[in-house]
Amino acid sequence: MKRRILGGTGISVSEYAFGAMMLGQWGNPDHEEGVRMLHTALDAGVNFWDTADMYSNGENEQIVGKALKGRRDDVVLATKGFFRMGDDPNQGGLSRRWLTRALEDSLRRLDTDYVDLYQVHRPDPTTDIEETLSVLSDFVRSGKVRAVGSSDFPAEQIVEAQWVAEKRGLVRFRAEQPPYSIFNRAIEAAVLPTAQKYGMGVLTWSPLASGWLSGKYLKPSDVDLSEGRRTLQAHKFDPALPENAVKFEAIAQLKKIADDLGRPMTHLATAFVRAHPGVTSAIIGPRTPAQLDDLLAGADLELDGDVLDRIDEIVPPGTDLNPAEKDYTPPALADKLLRRR
Repeated sequence: MKRRILGGTGISVSEYAFGAMMLGQWGNPDHEEGVRMLHTALDAGVNFWDTADMYSNGENEQIVGKALKGRRDDVVLATKGFFRMGDDPNQGGLSRRWLTRALEDSLRRLDTDYVDLYQVHRPDPTTDIEETLSVLSDFVRSGKVRAVGSSDFPAEQIVEAQWVAEKRGLVRFRAEQPPYSIFNRAIEAAVLPTAQKYGMGVLTWSPLASGWLSGKYLKPSDVDLSEGRRTLQAHKFDPALPENAVKFEAIAQLKKIADDLGRPMTHLATAFVRAHPGVTSAIIGPRTPAQLDDLLAGADLELDGDVLDRIDEIVPPGTDLNPAEKDYTPPALADKLLRRR
């Protein structure tokens, strides 16, 4: 497993990061199997593990904490905070009040006294970025956090955070965690160049585009909207929507490329993400040992310029095949009252 340096931190991380989100009630409920999967990945050279407090309502961090026992020094551990963890509106967001508690709760569940990368899971329009960076700076100075990062931040907010950190003498975001896949390429236009400009590491999530690039969905009848994430996120899967219908033609063309390489679609998809010079690590999120084994087997694939050009012809650079799949919508677009007199 190849390694890269996470931004300017000096921390060496694997090109794959193990995204543990599917371990626990959201995916695989078997804790012991989840621990074995994490250990299998670590033994294969995947030293970068990513979780979050809200995954399976904290259960995910508990599984990761079990896997860390006796191997903590071998793992670069990342977790995140922001999403609501209770009924009280103050149990979420990026305020000093909440993040202080959120970090302590994560450390308790992970059964460790520090995390290597603590990320704010989404932008918070109700909290000044200086307030957030101030408490994150305290985390670093206390030794509970080694570096801090953002997730799903638009390019302009990444820039704002960098400027505020410099002006106020606060720690700056050393990493960004955006979605990135052959089907979701919008970050190529501004987010990736901005992260590169500021020397930030980038760990991308969903390289398989929520399973579309796994080879599972070859025709509309393969999509079952009655179970799993397809029920909760029908806008990403419903083949009746034109934005999703076009995916099947793209998959057919991509499968031809994968077949020419003698590889499964999963290997093509993850190799594409790792090929961008702005990407530090691609987060893989296996639910089963078989899925993990398949993804690990693709870690050696490197795509040449001809293959990348063929992919560009199918999905143009800097575009999302389905623009409605964005996981963060700015308040100016989400709240109609902000654009009405």
